[in-house]
Amino acid sequence: MLPARDSSHRRLNVLTDEWVLVSPHRVQRPWQGQVEPAPHERQPAYDPSCYLCPGNARARGERNPSYSSTFVFDNDYPALRPEPLDAARADSPLIVAEGERGICRVGCFSPRHDLTLGGMEQAEIVAVIEMWRQQFADLGARDFINYVQVFENRGAMMGASNPHPHCQMWGTSSLPNEPAKEQKAQRDYLQSHQRCLLCEYMYLEQSCGHRVIFKNEGFLVVVPFWAVWPFETLILPWQHMADLSGISGGQSRQLADVLQKLTAGYDRLFNIPFPYSMGFHQQPTDGQAHPEWHLHAHFLPPLLRSANIRKFMVGFELLGTPQRDITPEAAADRLRELCR
Repeated sequence: MLPARDSSHRRLNVLTDEWVLVSPHRVQRPWQGQVEPAPHERQPAYDPSCYLCPGNARARGERNPSYSSTFVFDNDYPALRPEPLDAARADSPLIVAEGERGICRVGCFSPRHDLTLGGMEQAEIVAVIEMWRQQFADLGARDFINYVQVFENRGAMMGASNPHPHCQMWGTSSLPNEPAKEQKAQRDYLQSHQRCLLCEYMYLEQSCGHRVIFKNEGFLVVVPFWAVWPFETLILPWQHMADLSGISGGQSRQLADVLQKLTAGYDRLFNIPFPYSMGFHQQPTDGQAHPEWHLHAHFLPPLLRSANIRKFMVGFELLGTPQRDITPEAAADRLRELCR
């Protein structure tokens, strides 16, 4: 049972054990968020100045092949490097540092500079999913890689340096903060209830329907009960699987259908190329058994009420608790109409 429609309340994110403050009445306030220029520039199919387009030179002088589908390369300016590092140092319990090895790769979705997931054909998105599967397997097989993060930043608002459709795959030697919180929550739930947290949550959402956007035979798309970002969504496979390697050929087509419909629906929301950060959370590649893990993907878009009004995490949200004005149920109602 939810609190009254316009009353302030907080919701628990069971994946991270963190709270989110919901303040629906704040949509009535005069100030509705910072206004920014709306991105309307149309992109060409090929850009001779783009370092991701086929045949073009990249920053360090390497030239891309004339690829016709997906294309993967080691990031020219990686945040992490694979070379062995110095041992951990702890000069005091309060001053602790340790080396972090890793591999950072870039994956182009298509040779077309002007495409997005929402505008691609199903077979083209299936090729992208296969690229993610292969990169997860290849990076995860390295003895110093213990986690593989697949993610896409779309739009300059999200820090994307190039509009060419692409993503990144980072293999890290440690488990990053967000997956670590989710792993603990999923493991604790499995130990306490002998059931998968996200399997239980998924069927609960299906039964009530208030936050479900759409579904197919393989996947469910919802605005999570604990969503922080205005139009945040969560993609969940019906079948319990721990990582991308568990996706079959049929499920790849179903996931492609989900990704195409959701991203096209996002673009229709404010009639612009919708910015977001998207990523898959999956089990670590540390050689251990992780029955608690249920593969899922987060979409985290920043736009609030229009093409040029965005949500910021500031003040109380940075120093206290994340807060949202539009309820997850209202956001799901909006998206449900557009993702058809």
